[in-house]
Order: sequence, then structure tokens, then C-alpha cells
Amino acid sequence: MTAQPMLQVSGVSVQFGGLTAVDNVSFSVPPGTLLGLIGPNGAGKTTLMRVITGVVQATTGSVQLEDDRLDGLAVHQRIRKGLALSQQLVRPFREISVIDNVALAAGSRHTRTPLTALLHRKRDDELRVAHAMLERVGIADYAQQRPGILPLGVLKRLEMARALALQPKLLLLDEPLAGLNSKEAHALASTIQDINRQGVTIVLIEHNLGEVMRICESLVVLDNGSLIASGPPRDVMSQPQVRAAYLGGDTIAAAQGGTETLTGDAHA
Repeated sequence: MTAQPMLQVSGVSVQFGGLTAVDNVSFSVPPGTLLGLIGPNGAGKTTLMRVITGVVQATTGSVQLEDDRLDGLAVHQRIRKGLALSQQLVRPFREISVIDNVALAAGSRHTRTPLTALLHRKRDDELRVAHAMLERVGIADYAQQRPGILPLGVLKRLEMARALALQPKLLLLDEPLAGLNSKEAHALASTIQDINRQGVTIVLIEHNLGEVMRICESLVVLDNGSLIASGPPRDVMSQPQVRAAYLGGDTIAAAQGGTETLTGDAHA
């Protein structure tokens, strides 16, 4: 019996005025998968991610997380259903410690209303979860430091720890490697792979094709808002329409060898 998908995107389209940003896209993410959502700039990746998180309303189609239809739910309601997003632009609370940033996320279940926030006094549980998440992403040594003085590589891991503290069913990562040098990107990609191996289902938007090819089990490729390919990475990257979308086969061949890194912003 086939397992129910962790995420099911069905016939999603998004139109902004006369512009179609996402055009009838469907795909599923099995539990435990590390899936790369890729495509050139302007492909519609970020818009689709925003549909999944509830920031953008789909014109048509639906999104389902396991048994739960997410259509019509606000962002915070989707988070409580089991979504978490680690964003490309890292915006921690810079005047409190790293561990307190993560503890705030871990304690979010206690702050759904002013009354529950008022009644919840002890932070021991949240601090224990926060420390465990910092260990998990490899930055426990920075627990007592403030984010304002830390390098980007540490802040990217902090953002991921905050998302993991929500104990999500599905972790969405929006260009976690952007802005990092090759050594930092390789190390963080390996951490993402380790988190997936621990049982967390992950959808990754990323332009660093070398690392995407190394860590992802499957790919979904968008171009001009449409899905043009999906499946195992090497099969997908060998398809002519994917090569054409990336403006040349040489780039893809190099990425398959792990030697080429494409970086840039994902503009929907």
C-alpha cells in the first residue's frame, strides 16, 4: 500500500492581474523525502512556496498536508497543522540570545492567546528544546551569544533551528545556501541531509545545483510557472527541457559532477 503523501499540491495556479505566475502545478512529496524545488529565476518557485505557506492565495487548485486541506487557512493555522518555513532572509530577534530566539519558537504553543501566555511561566521545557535544536544544527556553542554579532553561516543555522523547534511535519527551506561560500554551503547542505535522515520531510528551494544534486532524492522543476520535469535528480537533469531552461547543457553537466554552483535570488 502506497503511503499517503506528506504534501500534495494539486492543480495550483496563481494569477496576478494578467500574469500567470504558477500554471496548473501538481506534485506530491512522500513522507521522509528531501525534495528539491528548482528552476531558473522567475520560474514561480517562491510564489508556489508562498501558496503552500498561505502568504499567497491560489487562484485555482489545492494544497494538502497529510489529511489536512490547507486551502483558506491563515499562515499561523498552517504552522499549527505542521508546516515550518526557514526563510532566505534571516530576521532573528537580535537583542536576545540565540537560545532565547529558538526557545520563543519552541514555546509558541503557549502564546496562542494572551491568557495562555500569561499562565505559562516556566521556560525550562522550551530551553531544553532550544538547546537540542541548536545541537541538531551544529551551533550550540553560540547559544548565549546575540545574533547581531554572528556571521551569516551561523544565522542560517539559527533560522533552521527556529523552524525545527516548531516540531514540523514538513520543513520548507527557501534558499538556505544563498550568500554562503562553497565550504559553508557544503556543510549546511550536509546538515540539511542529516535532518532529513532523522525523519523530517523537507522541500528545498535552492539555486546551488551542485548541492541540490548531492543531497536531494527527487526534484520538481518549474519554468515560466509550469512544471516541466519531476523525478530522480540525474534523470531530471538529463531532460532537454530542463537543460534549455537553464540556458545550456554544459551548466547542467557540471552540476551533475558537483562542480558548478548557481546562485541568485528566486523571483516569482
